[in-house]
Amino acid sequence: MNLFQREQLCSKMKTKRGTKETKVTIKIPRPLYDRLKGILEGTGFNSVTDFIVYVLRDIASGGKERVEGELSHEEIELVRKRLKALGYL
Repeated sequence: MNLFQREQLCSKMKTKRGTKETKVTIKIPRPLYDRLKGILEGTGFNSVTDFIVYVLRDIASGGKERVEGELSHEEIELVRKRLKALGYL
């Protein structure tokens, strides 16, 4: 079975089970994850994943989306600068 056939089979299996995936996995280095986890303690984010989704949505929307009670624009810029300094952006 080649790769294409395997992908088709997996796709059919997901559809048959009615569990079409709505999320994907994005891998980041463990040290970055651990660092973000430490930074986010006490901020109101439930997880590193919630924070990453928030930041990516903000970037994708061009910074237009703002949810009350979350990090300010300045705080997000600080995190972006830190990520850039670490070579992740």
